[in-house]
Amino acid sequence: MSDINIILFFIGLILFLSVLASSLARFGPPLLLIFLVCGMLAGSDGIGHIRFDSVPLAFFIANLALAVILLDGGLRTSLETFRVALRPALSLATVGVLVSASLAGAFIAAVLDVDWRYGLLLGSIVSSTDAAAVFSQLRSSGVKLNQRVSATLEIESGTNDPMAIFLVTYLMVAIDQNNDFDIASVAGELIRQFSIGAIGGVALGYALSWLASRLPLVEGLYALLIASGGVMAFTAINQFGGSGFLGIYLVGVVVGNRRNEATEHVFRVMDGLAWLAQAGMFLVLGLLVNPSQLWNDAVPAFLIALFLIFVARPAAVWLSLLPFHFPSREQGFIAWVGLRGAVPIVLSLFPLMIGLEGGQFLFDLTFAVVLVSLLIQGTSLGAMARLLKLQMPQAPEPAETFELEGERDDRFQIVSFRIEPESILANAAGDALQRYPDLRVIAVTRGPRLRFPRRGFVYTVGDKLYLLIAQRHRNELGRLFRGDAGYDGVAPGRFFGRFTLDGTASSGELADLYGLDLAEEERQYSVARLMRKRLRRRPVEGDIVELGPLRLIVRRLEAGAIDQIGLQIAPERPAER
Repeated sequence: MSDINIILFFIGLILFLSVLASSLARFGPPLLLIFLVCGMLAGSDGIGHIRFDSVPLAFFIANLALAVILLDGGLRTSLETFRVALRPALSLATVGVLVSASLAGAFIAAVLDVDWRYGLLLGSIVSSTDAAAVFSQLRSSGVKLNQRVSATLEIESGTNDPMAIFLVTYLMVAIDQNNDFDIASVAGELIRQFSIGAIGGVALGYALSWLASRLPLVEGLYALLIASGGVMAFTAINQFGGSGFLGIYLVGVVVGNRRNEATEHVFRVMDGLAWLAQAGMFLVLGLLVNPSQLWNDAVPAFLIALFLIFVARPAAVWLSLLPFHFPSREQGFIAWVGLRGAVPIVLSLFPLMIGLEGGQFLFDLTFAVVLVSLLIQGTSLGAMARLLKLQMPQAPEPAETFELEGERDDRFQIVSFRIEPESILANAAGDALQRYPDLRVIAVTRGPRLRFPRRGFVYTVGDKLYLLIAQRHRNELGRLFRGDAGYDGVAPGRFFGRFTLDGTASSGELADLYGLDLAEEERQYSVARLMRKRLRRRPVEGDIVELGPLRLIVRRLEAGAIDQIGLQIAPERPAER
């Protein structure tokens, strides 16, 4: 019993210290890098002197953790996100991985002077972006991106594992058995994995959602039901020859978009489970590596990481997104966020498990490449978004949200907002919110007192209002309660401009007012239609169209159509003397 207690104590201590160390993330280093370093420090070469060399156990823990992380990521992915970014994300997850792996493989074979098959194997291992790293960094960076960029990155990281896993396993078999490559069998196997993973994930997601909505369980058990059902789906899809990672991600997407009383409890618990999975996985992977060995591979790992960051990933992104008319700034950011994390390390365990010659070297080199990627890319996401001018105003979120059960044309919520000093509601009459027909003020807390507004009631700064609202009004109400100064990052007046146009406004009248040179056909368009034509892609908030001295910015969408447009006017240049 004493040995068991000591083991459990050290497991708890490592996890406890890692969580405390995560507070350093606000100074720049990614959380996942902190967990990896804590695992390395606790290992045989670190101060903890814990000897851990069980590759199968590490592989099991990492797969379970990745399944939970992908399930949580899918739960938080809306169908609207899929409509905007599915096609470009799938292009990145297939063509992008293949291009990146090929370029990296050729570079690795040349730099390390190894057989081209080994180079391509290592290139395939490090070619896919990692869901845990991308989900974590996008949400902790504090930067809001437009929906097209953030959705493309998240869906790509959730769906690119099948291609990377398939390339790695196929190359290992080819190297081990000295087989030639058969393009037809490669394509057939890849289609099979994607098909079984997609069909199985959607079908099992609907079944799990149906079951959760009909089982009367204690509140805390709904999350365990979804998590255990998701892991069962993951293993079943793998067993039938499909991609379990793709399948469990789609299970999460289906369950998350078929919300009911049960799934609201799931959202509150799954976040904690996902963080526990990330922490445990990166700690275990950190324990598995010998830091002293990393120094021997530092130079080649640094060169490979730089090639991936500045050559292979940008080339893959450019080629994959060519048909989708992404602006160059967005392509640049998507290329920069090609974060490597747990998935490449887990893939590098495959050669070790089958005893492939050079397997340990592949693992050590992959680990070093991941560290360099997290250090360079993971610490600079916010700065890169600001440099490329992609940071958008982040609408204030309500302090609390409760989803209401029942069927209506719109989804209703009970939310709470606090009136900030910059809000126009400060010192406003109680009927100031009557312009929202579906809104009801339930109660107001003022200090320790609970108030129920009646005729003549006046709101004041610090009041916390509990409201019944249609979900579509939530962001607008956030802006109302907090004002421009309540935004994180850039204020809306600075980003969208001080003037707002209705999407139905006439392009011809706008051209006459500002002296714009438009074709006669375009003069007959509404401004929203003109922007859609010029964009040549599905619009999202933050899209920009330049018209002479004017900059038109999509400010709000309604059912996918441009509803409100921000207007900025370029300052006149002083006349030359």
